[in-house]
Order: sequence, then structure tokens, then C-alpha cells
Amino acid sequence: MADTEERLRRTMMFVPGNNPAMVKDAGIYGADSIMFDLEDAVSMTEKDAARILVYEALKSQNYGEAELVVRVNGQDTPYYPNDVKAMVKAGIDVIRLPKVESAEMIQMLVKDVEASEKEVGREVGSTHVMAAIESAKGVINAAEIAAASDRMIGVALSAEDYTTDMKTHRYPDGAELEFARNMVLHAARAAGIAAFDTVFTNMDDTEGFYRETRYIHQLGFDGKSLVNPRQIPMVNEVYQPTEKEIENAKNVINAIQEAKLKGSGVISMNGQMVDRPVVLRAQRVMMLAKASNLLDEEGNYLEK
Repeated sequence: MADTEERLRRTMMFVPGNNPAMVKDAGIYGADSIMFDLEDAVSMTEKDAARILVYEALKSQNYGEAELVVRVNGQDTPYYPNDVKAMVKAGIDVIRLPKVESAEMIQMLVKDVEASEKEVGREVGSTHVMAAIESAKGVINAAEIAAASDRMIGVALSAEDYTTDMKTHRYPDGAELEFARNMVLHAARAAGIAAFDTVFTNMDDTEGFYRETRYIHQLGFDGKSLVNPRQIPMVNEVYQPTEKEIENAKNVINAIQEAKLKGSGVISMNGQMVDRPVVLRAQRVMMLAKASNLLDEEGNYLEK
């Protein structure tokens, strides 16, 4: 399983848990996170079969460096307990809980996960969790949800249920999601975890997908939930840094190294002190540059 610490989470690709071919091939597309879906993508008659299929795949397939996530069924369903137990036993990285409206729902999930970890002999605390926020109540409570547990790696906005709850629907300009996006994003940043934007389902509207992805990148989202592998390189293109951003980041990293060699706790560049936010931004730019294959082994910029 991949490490769940600080990492890039530009793309979280949905994979229907009842589709053997997609479950098997999910690792070949290069998503940062693969999310096996046991909830909405699976009919009630196939819930048990999907759980078994995903369990067996997690035990036998190699998904490379991707973070492995599963969306379990909701806590108000009879499938939830078995989903949690099976996925913890399979060694999943992250359990994504749908329709979260309170911190208590996350705390209940964590309690159930810990009980399963102890039952199967997995290290307590090694299973992480995240919340899908899908209602007005969830959006209003986003801050307490995001801070509900130290196992939380992120929160995701799910627009279809949210817009239904708000008595509206999706519009091309996304105005109906503006408040929810900002609430979810600020909650994530205040809690120090990742924020994921909602899916864009119209695969024929490439221009609309790029427009929405550029907008959520501008806001500061870590990444986007996706329904099709074709969207992965499109998101990565939007998130890749420019040559100027990379050069600035390299200068900051060099200044850090110079300060370490001098034994100085103060980092300076061009006669000015470099503060922590600048350092963090530079480190993220370098992560993105490497992930986008924009640097050679010596760290030089590669023309695309």
C-alpha cells in the first residue's frame, strides 16, 4: 500500500466495485488516488459481490504508487458494517464515508475502523478516513467534520446530492456550488487536510471540464474526483507548474540548502528573508514538477 502522508492528490478516480475489468485495470491510468465504489455505482443486488471483488483485488493486484480509497455504503444501510470490516482487512489506505453531515458520523466510522483493525491484527491508526459532503447540513458543518479525527486525510464535495438538497441543479458557470466549494475548501485548510472537488460527468464537454478544473485549481483545491480515465491527463495539465514557477521554487530550495550548510536558521534569497509559506509553496511546486515529468534527473526543466 502507498504512504498516506503528504502527497499529491490531483486525481481521485471512481472505479465501480462491481466491474471486474475496471477494478483489475485501475492502476494503469496513473491516477494519484483510486477510489473503488461500493455505494452509488453498485445496485443493491450486487453489494456483497462487489465487496468481495474489491477485497480480492486489493489482496492480489498491484496498483503501484496510487493511494487506494474505497467509498463504503452509508451508515444508515445494512451494508456498512461488512464494508468497513472487509476493507480494513484488505489493507485499504483510506475509507471514504458518503453523505457526512456531522463530526459524530466520522467519529463513529473511526470507532468501527479501530475495532476492525484490532480484530484482524492490523496496526491501529493505519487506516485513514475521508468525508464526502453532499448536503446543506454537511456544508454548514464542514469545519467540524474536517477536524473530527486525526485519521482524516481529506473532504470531498459531491455536487449531485448537494444541488438536489438545495433545490437546484448543476449550471455551466458553477455559481450554485460557489458557497459549498469555499466552505469545504476552508474547512480542509483549517484542519490541515486535502480538499477534493466534485466530479464533472459530461465527457463531451471538454472545454467545460477544463474551465471547471482551472477554477478549482485557482481556488486552491488539491484535486478533483473523476469518473473517466481520460480526465486524468487533463487535470494534471492544469495542475502542472510553469517554467517560471519551477525556477522560483528551485531558487528557494537552493536557499534552504545554503542556509543548512551555513548552519543558519534564517533562509534568505536575493537579500530577502524567505518565510515558511514561501518554502511550503516551493516544495509543492517541485512535487508537481516531478510528478508532471518536467524535470530531468539533475533537476533541469524539460521542454514539453
